[in-house]
Amino acid sequence: MAPDKTKLFPNENIRTVCYIQNLPPRPNVDIGDYTYYSDNSNPPEHFYDRILHHYDFLGDRLVIGKFCAIAEGVTFIMNGANHRMEGMTTYPFNIFGGGWEKVTPTLDQLPFKGNTVLGNDVWLGQNVTIMPGITVGDGVIVASNSTVTRNIEPYVIVGGNPAKPIKKRFDDETIELLLELKWWDQDEEWLDTHLEQLVSTYDLQILKGLLNKK
Repeated sequence: MAPDKTKLFPNENIRTVCYIQNLPPRPNVDIGDYTYYSDNSNPPEHFYDRILHHYDFLGDRLVIGKFCAIAEGVTFIMNGANHRMEGMTTYPFNIFGGGWEKVTPTLDQLPFKGNTVLGNDVWLGQNVTIMPGITVGDGVIVASNSTVTRNIEPYVIVGGNPAKPIKKRFDDETIELLLELKWWDQDEEWLDTHLEQLVSTYDLQILKGLLNKK
């Protein structure tokens, strides 16, 4: 039997880990089933504190897929952190008042990178920073303390500041088949039946067999 995906703490004995889709809804934040946040320093329900400069009037969304693993200290920088950049200075005079608000930029004068999107089955290590408008593909692993400044293709391991590709997790044929399988979209009965195959040492024939059973 699968854990209860509607509970904040699916395992009451491990209250440092929570299913963040069960936090109170937040505008412009979408989180998929079974995605968890782990935090040993703060109650994990403080996940929203890790989404910075996210303002409703900008309209950018944070979209996180299913079965993602998000470690302590991960930070999402949203578009509200951006400053106007075409002038001689990027200093935000307008936010301090005193008459300087006369140079308040319009929305179209601010850099806007769009939505931040994490695919499914993404693993973000401790203290990873995701910059605005980034798309992280399905099955990606991001090493601890990395800063992600560019989009990441599916099933790639990246690390560093800025994060750079280290290697692909699988060959191209396998990645194509995994993206076709979309195991994260299968129902709980399918997952229960094939759980051991999903976590065991990878085998191409097993993967092809799973595709035939979809």
